[in-house]
Amino acid sequence: MSLRENAADIVRRLQAAGFTAYWVGGCVRDSLLGREPEDYDIATSAKPDDIEKVFKRTIPVGRKFGVIIVLEAGHEFQVATFRAEADYKDNRHPETVSFGDAKADASRRDFTVNGLFYDPLQNKLHDWVGGEVDLRAKILRTIGAPEERFAEDHLRLLRAVRFAAQLNFEIEGATFAALKTNAPKILTVSAERIREELVKVFRPPHAARGLDLLRDSGLLEQVLPEIAATIHCEQSADFHPEGSVYNHIRLMLSELPPDASAELPWTVLLHDVAKPVTASKDPQTGAIHFYGHEKIGSEMAAAILHRLKFSRQETDDIVAAVLHHMQFKDVKAVKKSTVRRMLMRETFPLELELHRMDCLGSHRRLDHYDFMVEAAKELSEQPHVHPPLLTGDDLQALGVKPGPRMGELLAEIREKQLLDELKTAEEAMEWVLKCKMTNDK
Repeated sequence: MSLRENAADIVRRLQAAGFTAYWVGGCVRDSLLGREPEDYDIATSAKPDDIEKVFKRTIPVGRKFGVIIVLEAGHEFQVATFRAEADYKDNRHPETVSFGDAKADASRRDFTVNGLFYDPLQNKLHDWVGGEVDLRAKILRTIGAPEERFAEDHLRLLRAVRFAAQLNFEIEGATFAALKTNAPKILTVSAERIREELVKVFRPPHAARGLDLLRDSGLLEQVLPEIAATIHCEQSADFHPEGSVYNHIRLMLSELPPDASAELPWTVLLHDVAKPVTASKDPQTGAIHFYGHEKIGSEMAAAILHRLKFSRQETDDIVAAVLHHMQFKDVKAVKKSTVRRMLMRETFPLELELHRMDCLGSHRRLDHYDFMVEAAKELSEQPHVHPPLLTGDDLQALGVKPGPRMGELLAEIREKQLLDELKTAEEAMEWVLKCKMTNDK
């Protein structure tokens, strides 16, 4: 069975056991919008004990909140008892939970378009919060008073931006006003939850609009103040006709490919993060410079990613791309060995795609990108270049003693290999012996 069929079967089995059960939330919203839901949540009158009796394989992830995970055909389905909530003392989790009916359950949810219930067996939509009208009008509106909904859970501030960006909806006036007023409260939410929402905000194809919504709502200054600082950071028109660093980043985000890696949006966001703190203007020409912004930027990027609790691997990859992104402007003028060292970095694919976005977000010239693509193709056809021709053990076998001279020889051999002057281990050994003979004289 498909994911949808399994979700319908869960509703069927709950109803057959005498309980009310519906699909609820994002799966209903996405289905009505003609999108394929990524998962299905089920709301039911069944209590946790009842759910566990109906289904053999379950995980009690939130039993006290009435939430049980049902495992079916390799998929996880969240099945939750209809409930009402109160007393959000930590502005995130309710202190009081009481089981109720579907209508009460709908009224506790965040936005009207997420408060729709659907019976897949009867093909019947239940709307107690006005979500269908807002869905048709492409409006994101809180259920009930915006101030109350945001006070209950401060993460909803970011979720409002995320949903509006993802769905390409407008945020209703009163909801947006409350969002702006309460923006500073987002900092009460854990860094992990903020990161999770931001990652979704910056996915293509809605990343650029997500950035604009963060800026307009005041949330950008709270969660990414370093990016907010780019809004008024101007650049020289000769290199950046698009204007400010913020405009540059925004244009790059709008060019993200649909299959962009998880790291690419963040390399785009952070590659010029140090420009506001490194900006200087030539008093004679008026040209704006950002000397060393890639190095300082890599340090700032590392601090930001650490603050948001990104993984070590993600952080290392993004920081490397930020550090190296300025090298691409000189690729046609440097030695072949330098180009090949760039090509053989583990992060080169990410760096190359960042460079392409960098160009598309400014002058749109891709000659350096094309040059590197061709160089990468050429290198892939020369397997002898990839592993070093000789190791320290090889040099010791030739009579070279460990020490600084050995390191110098290994570096020279590698340089000559990358320049195609040495192509085999035998050629490298012969070269070493010649050097050794010259030094012994």
